[in-house]
Amino acid sequence: MAKPVILAVDDEPQVLNAIARDLQARYRTDFRVAQASSGQEALEAVQEYQRRGTPIALFVVDQRMPGMSGVEFLAKALVHAPQARRVLLTAYADTDAAITSINAINLDYYLLKPWDPPEERLYPVLDDILGDWKASAALPYDGIRVAGTRWSPASHAVKDLLARSQTPYEWLDIERNEGARAMVEALGDGHAKLPVVLLPDGLVMVAPELHELAERLGIRAPALQPFYDLIVIGAGPAGLAAAVYGASEGLRTAVVEREVPGGQAGTSSRIENYLGFPNGISGADLARRAATQAKRLGAEILSAQEVTAVRVEGSYKIVTLDDGSELRCQALIVATGVEVRRLGVPGEERLLGGSVYYGAAASEAVSYTGCRVVVVGGANSAGQGAMYLSRFAEEVVVLVRGESLASSMSQYLIDQIEATPNITVRPHSEVRGLAGEERLESVTVHDASTDASAELPADAMFAFIGAVPGSELVRDIVEVNEQGFVVTGPDLVVDGRRPRGWTLQRDPMVLETSVPGIFAAGDVRHDVVRRVASAVGQGAVAVSLVHKYLDTV
Repeated sequence: MAKPVILAVDDEPQVLNAIARDLQARYRTDFRVAQASSGQEALEAVQEYQRRGTPIALFVVDQRMPGMSGVEFLAKALVHAPQARRVLLTAYADTDAAITSINAINLDYYLLKPWDPPEERLYPVLDDILGDWKASAALPYDGIRVAGTRWSPASHAVKDLLARSQTPYEWLDIERNEGARAMVEALGDGHAKLPVVLLPDGLVMVAPELHELAERLGIRAPALQPFYDLIVIGAGPAGLAAAVYGASEGLRTAVVEREVPGGQAGTSSRIENYLGFPNGISGADLARRAATQAKRLGAEILSAQEVTAVRVEGSYKIVTLDDGSELRCQALIVATGVEVRRLGVPGEERLLGGSVYYGAAASEAVSYTGCRVVVVGGANSAGQGAMYLSRFAEEVVVLVRGESLASSMSQYLIDQIEATPNITVRPHSEVRGLAGEERLESVTVHDASTDASAELPADAMFAFIGAVPGSELVRDIVEVNEQGFVVTGPDLVVDGRRPRGWTLQRDPMVLETSVPGIFAAGDVRHDVVRRVASAVGQGAVAVSLVHKYLDTV
């Protein structure tokens, strides 16, 4: 495969040569650095790369160019190379245009000229951006291949596991690829068993169990020791923050995650309002960075492993994993988050995972290129999903029960949706049924303003309709409220009485549950602000409380 391209574009020869020189010095081993002296010349080069099948990893483009500005070039180039990352070179006077383009073209970063020294002002930025591109780019390569059909729930489950763990793979749709279909049928004695996973070492796995595939790929690995200072259940933002702070502060820390790091936030196609990322960041990229940081500091992250039981023996907490093994710890943080709420309408179970999805399902978005897609929900997650899907689908219809998006969605997302021509918002709308045998064909939509129902043709539906707490593991151990959210801290003390069974001569700490040494952080807690930043903060605070608890045992 040809090296991915970094394309530098600037009409000033001195600046173009300087940026190309610095790019070559750092990235020539893994990338081909190309130059263009105008937007038009660069656009022609992009079209040629597209014809050759050469991936473009990054555009580094000057804003002020005659004939076609940097933003105008990027808007045109991204039609041909939508996965390419984009950086704008600007003078101080152009920063307003650069900031505006963050929304207009999803600009990844803008750099003020000059960028000397590049070791401080250029390379750290581009290292992160190219790292994100490598983690998400669909590249032709001799790696993992998955053969199946987009209508197969089992195929979706495998693709989702690989995508969320950011494991590169090539998708072979047997409905469009005759060679792949013949191979699948041959392996299944004439009957297609989906999906078929082909690994680089030659192993073929037919309809594999997810835990078997995870073990084979190294996503799932056994714990290195039987006892830890701290075990965290759940690797969403709260759990990953607890892992980072626990490991960095010297605690033997393990995180157990039944899927892959990220939690609900990990399915978000773009988080725009997390501090420190002015151009936004995908949930998968944020989770990847946090997991890498936690591992570097010494935490163990046990992915694709499910905790099946929790019990308390004296001051020790014991968690049982799905393979029957047990891990012991002195302190436990429950960061299991929330699980998606189901619509509960006719046709849902039949089509789930095969054209009906809960969450962003980023692994499936490209499969619906040119299709009609329905998004259900009016919160930020729905808006982020709609924006991401609009890059591929011909039409995206957002169904919201309220009279508008204003009451439940951030204004920046509303503005983006209103500016996106292939997104339509339908208020007062509720899903009443789904039609189709093997794939979604239409959605029955009830309009509360007219009390009438109608069939809405659709190829896929992505629902973002709220969540229920993932507290089943500990509901028989710690106190929960009527909705199942874990009660912590001062809310456990009622009329001056500590919770039943509490034996210590102190009140429960802020994030501590009704069992000393078991803490809760993130969305699984009652009465919390459900934001990524809030969950991260709680994970960090929980570790500081763990230290206080450990001082007493």
